[in-house]
Parts: sequence; C-alpha cells; structure tokens
Amino acid sequence: MSGGSDVVVIGGGLVASALAYGLTRDGCSVTVLDEGDVAYRASRGNFGLVWVQSKGDGLPGYARWTRLSADLWPDFSADLLSETGVETNYHKAGGLHLCLSEEAMESHAALIHRMHNVHGAADYGAKLLDRADLEALAPGLGPDVIGGSWSPHDGHASPLYLLRALHAGLEARGGVYRPKSRVKAIVPLASGFRVETDRGEVHGDKVVLAAGLGNRVLGPMVGLDIPVWPLKGQILVTERTGPRLSLPTTFVRQTEEGSFLLGDSHEHAGFDTTSRAGIMADIAARAIRTFPYLKDLRVVRSWAALRVMTDDGFPIYDQSETYPGAFTVNCHSGVTLAGAHAMALAPMIARGRFDEEMSMFSVRRFHVQAH
Repeated sequence: MSGGSDVVVIGGGLVASALAYGLTRDGCSVTVLDEGDVAYRASRGNFGLVWVQSKGDGLPGYARWTRLSADLWPDFSADLLSETGVETNYHKAGGLHLCLSEEAMESHAALIHRMHNVHGAADYGAKLLDRADLEALAPGLGPDVIGGSWSPHDGHASPLYLLRALHAGLEARGGVYRPKSRVKAIVPLASGFRVETDRGEVHGDKVVLAAGLGNRVLGPMVGLDIPVWPLKGQILVTERTGPRLSLPTTFVRQTEEGSFLLGDSHEHAGFDTTSRAGIMADIAARAIRTFPYLKDLRVVRSWAALRVMTDDGFPIYDQSETYPGAFTVNCHSGVTLAGAHAMALAPMIARGRFDEEMSMFSVRRFHVQAH
C-alpha cells in the first residue's frame, strides 16, 4: 500500500478539483485520482457561467447556496491567480436572460417573482427589463427579443483555465494528482479506506466520490446510493472577433479571447457524446435570432458533453452512514459552485461532517414517503 493521505478525492474535473484544492487550503494532505480524458468529463463542455438569478426554484436553500458561491467567487478567483499565476477570466458584470416570445417572458417573469420571494427583493437584485433596457446593455439585439432580466450577481469564467488553476493550486499546496488512475474498488478498513486503481493502491483516512457520472458505480462500494444520470448538451464556438457582448447570457457569451460560445441544449441521449447537426442548427438559429451579427462569424468548433443530473436537478451531498468518512459530491454546476465547493464545502469534509443545513442535499430526499 502506498500514497497515504488525509483525503483521497476520486475524480479530476471541476467538482473534484475544487474540493481537492479547498481541502489543501484547510491543511489536509490530498491525493486526487483521475481516470483521465477517457472519462465523461463534464468540465470540458461547461458553458462557463457563474449563475444565480434562476437557481433554486423549488429549493430555497439551493438559491442561497448558489448565491454564497457567487459571493465567494471574487476572492476565490483572486487567490487562484495569486497562487498559480493562472487567470480564470472571471468577470462579474451581471448576466442577462433573454426572452424571444411573450409566453417565454411571462414564464420568466413568474420565476423572477418567485426568486424575489426566496431571497427578498433587496438582496436578490435581479430586475425584469424591457426591450429598450436590454438594448442599452447588449446592443445589436434581434427584433425577436422582447424582454428579459438582469442580475448583478451573475458572471462568467473560463472552465478550462479554472480547471488548470485548480490543478496548479492543488500541486502548489502539496497535493498529489494521479492521472490515468481508474478506480476499480474502494475497500473500507478499520481505519480509513483502501482505494484500488489501475496504477496501484492508495490509502486515505477519508474518501470523496466526486467522479461525476462514475459515482453511480462507486457509491455502493461505500454504502452510498448516488442516483445521477446524463443529460447531453452541445456547444458551438465561433471564430474570434472584437468585443461585442460584455455580459453573458444563458445561451450566448463572448469569451476573453473573443470567440462566442453558443449553447444550452438539453438531450436525453444516454451516454452518447456525438454532436448532432440538427441540434447544432437549432443552437445557431436561436443565437442569430438573438444577435443577428453572429451570422457573419464562422463556427470553428463544436462539441457535446454530459451534464451530471439528479431527478430534481439539485446537488447530492452525502456522507455514508455505513462507512463514516466516505463522502460524495454531485452537481451539474461545476463552475457556479466552484467557490462554495472550495471555500465552504471542503472545510466541512476536512472536519469530518457536513453542516446541518447541507442535509437538504442528501439523497434521502428522494426516499421520503408521502403521507
């Protein structure tokens, strides 16, 4: 047996890396086991939003958790830059939700009203905007855009630079990153856990399952039920151009380098990561309806990736009752929640238990019987 650590984190994407980095900040020795690029790595296909205004409808605690993460992001990003020299390209100028029909606007207005009730109007800060207000914030809108909303708490970042910064921060703080280390078994011991991989065994006092869709298989090894499933999304990337769009929207944003990302598709396609022409055409058509100037740009890349979803869309955070010290963290908002995962959730794991308010995210919520 080799490579003993306070915590073994299984997974190498944004969720696992944010937790691992946060654990090293809390003084833990950490080993990260990453299956590698053969994994269904949602981080590769993340759109890059740090988003608050629409998160938590139906679960107020998730709205507050998301807001906490957005509030932590400025210091979180600044710390990563200071420690690693890697710029995450995080910007918090606010974000726009744009509506292309009266029906969409009516539905979105109802959502914003509900979220005001969750946060309190003064604290929430999101505002419904008419066409003229939107045009002032995002010049060049198409005629089909009739209204939308803006939130001061929203922003965006580069998922790939964030992942690079987290890995660099982990290693700078003495953490161990082991690529190509597919986990074959997790064996609970009298003290800690033995994790068996393709490249040997690692021991940890605690183990964190943060392997995305792989957690469904890993969970039963430590007495955890982790019902996650894939939801495919596709993204188009345009050639680079001069600055045109300073604020991110839910389906179009311009990156620091000048390219536009176009996305926000949702497909129940199992584990298929193939890009489909019909979906790509729909994504492009909606983007051009919203910003007609995009029709003059060439699409240079496209990809599909798999979100990590739960039945209600909210995260699963749990600790095994059978084998205390085994934790799992699952969500589809790896960028938005990176701040909270690194600076709020990781310290809980270091202490050996989730705070009581995290119980709302336990898998037990799916097992509550109606009376």
